[in-house]
Amino acid sequence: MTNTFGKGHHLHLIDGSAFIFRAYHALPPLTRKSDGLPIGAVSGFCNMLHRYVEGNTGPDAPTHVAVIFDKGSHTFRNDMYDLYKANRDAMPEDLRPQIPLTRRATEAFNIACKEKEGYEADDIIATLAVQARAAGGRCTIISSDKDLMQLVGDGVEMLDAMKNKRIDRDGVFEKFGVYPERVVDVQALAGDSVDNVPGAPGIGIKTAALLINEFGDLDALLERAAEIKQPKRRQTLIDHADQIRLSRRLVLLDEATPLDFTLEDLEVRTPDPDQLMPFLAEMEFRTLTKRIADQLKVEMPEINDTPANAPAAPEIADVPFDKAGYSQVDSAEALQGWIDQIYERGYVAVDTETTGLNEMTAELVGISLCVEPGTACYIPLIHKAAGSDDLFGSDDLAEGQMPLETALEMLKPVLEDESILKIGQNMKYDAKVFAQVGITVAPIDDTMLMSYAMHGGLHGHGMDALSERYLGHTPLPIKPLLGSGKSAITFDKVPLSEAVPYAAEDADVTLRLWQQFKPALHRAQVTKVYETLERPMVAVLADMERAGIKVDRDTLSRMSNAFSQKMAALEDEVYTLVGRKFNVGSPKQLGEILFDEMGLQGGKKGKTGAYATGADVLEDLATEHELPRRILDWRQLSKLKSTYTDALQDHINPDTGRVHTSYSIAGASTGRLASTDPNLQNIPIRSEEGRRIREAFVAEEGKTLVALDYSQIELRILAHIADIPALKTAFDDGQDIHAMTASEMFDVPLDEMTPEIRRQAKAINFGVIYGISGFGLARNLRIPRSEAQGFIDRYFERFPGIRAYMDDTKAFAKEHGYVETLFGRRIHTPNIGAKGPQAGFAARAAINAPIQGTAADVIRRAMIRMPAAIAELPAKMLLQVHDELLFEVDQGAQDALIEAARSVMESAADPVVHLDVKLTVDAGQGPNWAVAH
Repeated sequence: MTNTFGKGHHLHLIDGSAFIFRAYHALPPLTRKSDGLPIGAVSGFCNMLHRYVEGNTGPDAPTHVAVIFDKGSHTFRNDMYDLYKANRDAMPEDLRPQIPLTRRATEAFNIACKEKEGYEADDIIATLAVQARAAGGRCTIISSDKDLMQLVGDGVEMLDAMKNKRIDRDGVFEKFGVYPERVVDVQALAGDSVDNVPGAPGIGIKTAALLINEFGDLDALLERAAEIKQPKRRQTLIDHADQIRLSRRLVLLDEATPLDFTLEDLEVRTPDPDQLMPFLAEMEFRTLTKRIADQLKVEMPEINDTPANAPAAPEIADVPFDKAGYSQVDSAEALQGWIDQIYERGYVAVDTETTGLNEMTAELVGISLCVEPGTACYIPLIHKAAGSDDLFGSDDLAEGQMPLETALEMLKPVLEDESILKIGQNMKYDAKVFAQVGITVAPIDDTMLMSYAMHGGLHGHGMDALSERYLGHTPLPIKPLLGSGKSAITFDKVPLSEAVPYAAEDADVTLRLWQQFKPALHRAQVTKVYETLERPMVAVLADMERAGIKVDRDTLSRMSNAFSQKMAALEDEVYTLVGRKFNVGSPKQLGEILFDEMGLQGGKKGKTGAYATGADVLEDLATEHELPRRILDWRQLSKLKSTYTDALQDHINPDTGRVHTSYSIAGASTGRLASTDPNLQNIPIRSEEGRRIREAFVAEEGKTLVALDYSQIELRILAHIADIPALKTAFDDGQDIHAMTASEMFDVPLDEMTPEIRRQAKAINFGVIYGISGFGLARNLRIPRSEAQGFIDRYFERFPGIRAYMDDTKAFAKEHGYVETLFGRRIHTPNIGAKGPQAGFAARAAINAPIQGTAADVIRRAMIRMPAAIAELPAKMLLQVHDELLFEVDQGAQDALIEAARSVMESAADPVVHLDVKLTVDAGQGPNWAVAH
């Protein structure tokens, strides 16, 4: 017999809509694999419910709970005021089918799920909260909805679950400036644009609170409105008294909603596996299903997520991850058994373990193989015996390992066999490691790049993240094996008993990911992107990275010294301006000088109490003051010295005398490559000192560096995509595009163009591509914001196609959750529906992505074709920096290289895309990169 609700009982009321919309906007779009049904919001909702159920233990746990939903859009308030909620955005199409599934999810978790035709969820919550309070119990409303704050007090509180913040009477006062009993009065005056509650025109929350606190309540205020001193406010209240009273009725929650259930019916119930597990399996939530099955100690149900119309795919065995299936290969006979399996199967997942992350210097420690899920091996090669890392220890190898030469001799034919597919995760790394020992791995598949082709912009593509997301499995971590800090060891020191399960599991995970991703490429319609833009880049970049580029250490040292001297001179100038010495590199000391001592405007303190002195702050101040200008100059030199002239010397490989950067194919969602260790794509070229860094990149004796650079490729692509006749004509006629834009915008004939006007047009041309605001342009050009906004407005007037392109692209992104390049690369835009500052950023990113992404695809296509085009020439492709390719060529063969490379680059879009605007490539050559560019 259920106890009657009363003293000692604690009711939790969950605002279902808040959970749903939070889940929908916080997570990337997700569809059910078997049929494409949108389930992203359901997934997030279930995870929230699961965390809620798990977290509600202890003395404050609820005894009763319900999730409350809105039944429909029409309620008694619409009968009262037909414009109520009339301006609300339509529900997103991909959210609509998920709403009933969230009801089913609530019931599956064995939580009461309640709604009422003609009433809002808030009315049901109000009625239950009042009933709980009257019965002597407590009530916690799990929501941040301000409309519910009128209920707080006397045993009723709110909990903002997203911020884990409790809202009591004082919290309500902080929000509204009045206590809960007067919240309705304040809302009636202030109105609500979201719900289309009219209120009193021109009166906001703060003013409303002042008025209510002064007059006591809304009725007294309206009766005595004539006493208000401010004429406009007085007249507003007199003229709109009826509208304000209507607004009060609209915001006042109905605490007597007729319900067909009682508080006793809401008693907390434990989840029933027979209800919950089938629902989670039906939704195909592998990770959550497994987690809850383990917690409830029940068997995980089978999940069939193969599409009904899918092509036959490799069988994904539902085999648990178990290290019992991982073996150590310690003999030629054992390795031959694996090789036989590989030839029988036709593919193998391969992974390498090394002594470090730099493929050019790391040693190969061992190799993992896997041909079927759950069964994998590790071939240890140079693991050290225990104690060999002691101070007087030997370099003795651990027992149970094959000789390195024997293993490589046996594996080389397999890894180089054209009939055997080698599958890896970030295969470029493993390919370079094998290249160091004389093995050219081909052909390959790469699970990281498959994920990137399908999910670019949604999440990262590292193996651990993919395993958790798509296999529901957390791989063994590396950190416990290697340690951290000064006591960290390299993998060759890891005992074999620990190395084997870790390394073999990597190959197992990689194979399982491949079995999921390979058929999914076709369903996601990105097979062509993967096959033509992603996978072929592996071999091209591996060769470039291994080639490296010569860097002259003496040139860097001389520059470093010169930068030190310039910095010292700038410091003296700064000290003179300030009147004393201080640490120029200390943002805290600088902030105090600028804003406390000098009294400059615009000082803002952060959480630490120190003033912000970032580049944006100093650039604003630099328009009027000398000191911030000098600080900016000093910082630029300091960055160049530490990041380049000093750090680059440490990156010179002692064996090759060259710097070998590493390119990330899947780093940027748009398809742009990223460069690390060192980053050669961020060398600043706008300042004279920055350009000089490139002087240190030199050609070998008897060779020359040749640079080829696409001319204004993104503006050309914009002219094509947005169909701008004036821009197309200007490019076709070989005009100066920035001068032409300036002429169009400012009505200045080309023969009267000044450098200043052209500079402004150039800033707008490039700014528009990146969605620059009036504020940003004002900062770039150091002009008033209103003037900058005027420039942008005039730009859109003269080139209306650009505005149309932007609007169309944003609309497409909102409808589909992604945008596309001209070559079919999908760039997901999960934040396109966000609110607040994030919305502007997401919209700018969506607008820019097809342009930048298409440019990235063009240069990828050029790079992939380049090795064959220059194979007969004594030349090598060394670097890619955004729109530029850098080559090293024997002296005398420069012209032949330029002709061959330019032909490839200018025709790179063909035959897939025919651009309306011709691509042109500028070429230069010289003994160093600065001269060549």
